[in-house]
Amino acid sequence: MLKLTKKADYGLMALKFLAEHPERPALSAKDVADAYGIPAQLLAKILQQLTRSGLLRSTAGMNGGYALAREARSISAYEVILAIDGPFFITSCTKGKTGCELTTNCTIKEPLARVNETIAGVLKSISIQDLAEHEPPAARERNARELVALKL
Repeated sequence: MLKLTKKADYGLMALKFLAEHPERPALSAKDVADAYGIPAQLLAKILQQLTRSGLLRSTAGMNGGYALAREARSISAYEVILAIDGPFFITSCTKGKTGCELTTNCTIKEPLARVNETIAGVLKSISIQDLAEHEPPAARERNARELVALKL
């Protein structure tokens, strides 16, 4: 079964949360972790990784934290997953130049490579803005309450 890692899930959730709060110049890892019930230490490491990859910018200091490095509509889900987990493949035989010992008789490598490309294409077409705009109303209300609490 094809499945994102928890780190990739958390990274997407964090960028989505930042996109939902453009009025805040920066949000701390704790702000985001508390909003979703994510382990703060793990999220901090993920946010640092996303900063190194250029998807986030960080600001030190009392009012510091993390913010999107670009507009949410210009950051794709694919970029986030790639920054956290590296290239993904649905089967190991689609990786790299070297083939397995069954390469000459293999009938699935090319079809699976096409599936992999299709999945990558879909992830590239989904922006962080798309994720932020497609939120259930109950979650939107909860996030609004959390933002009010953050401002207090």
